[in-house]
Amino acid sequence: MIKEKLMFPCGDISLEGVLWPPEGDGPSPAVVVCHPHPLYGGSMNDNIVNAVCTALNEQSIASLRFNFRGVGRSEGRYADGIGEQDDIKAALSFLEERIEIDPSRLGLCGYSFGTMVGIPVADKDQRVQAYAGVSAFFVAPNLLTDFRKPKLFIHGTADEFISSKQAEETVSRLPDPKTFVSIDGADHFWWDYHSQIGEKVGAFFASALQIKS
Repeated sequence: MIKEKLMFPCGDISLEGVLWPPEGDGPSPAVVVCHPHPLYGGSMNDNIVNAVCTALNEQSIASLRFNFRGVGRSEGRYADGIGEQDDIKAALSFLEERIEIDPSRLGLCGYSFGTMVGIPVADKDQRVQAYAGVSAFFVAPNLLTDFRKPKLFIHGTADEFISSKQAEETVSRLPDPKTFVSIDGADHFWWDYHSQIGEKVGAFFASALQIKS
């Protein structure tokens, strides 16, 4: 189906997003995809975000990518990663109300800063049925330690900001089901790896949000 450019509410502001439903009859599972740091040029047009959304569409999963507050046409301003958590919750609420979306099969995916604000949401929000983090930051102890739903984490061994080994150790302490993927030679920005990342994330959500009989 055609991508739908839209604005959706988050408290007293509106956020800019793109909903991309799959072909066929709904309702379909859906994933909220969160972009890198707003203060360093991050937006919903990021290459990794786009690659993930493309892969999700190929797996017959809807995606909602959006600009955090203060980015693009989204109202408000940067809120130190706290208000941005409300942005994600608003995106989940928006999907819940769409007739083409199955609200019982919602996933959350983040890249870099998108994981900093997304992991705390997944940790507390029962609507999130599966989580994927690309170049993930764990910003507080004990996050996801009670999250017993499917989890995927992808890191590059040459990441300049996050030690892949340290990330793997953190993930190893999380409850199952979980998957950690280390990609040799990849840095934080994933040059030349966009399609590969998208395919891995798409396949993960296809399994995690499978159609219920």
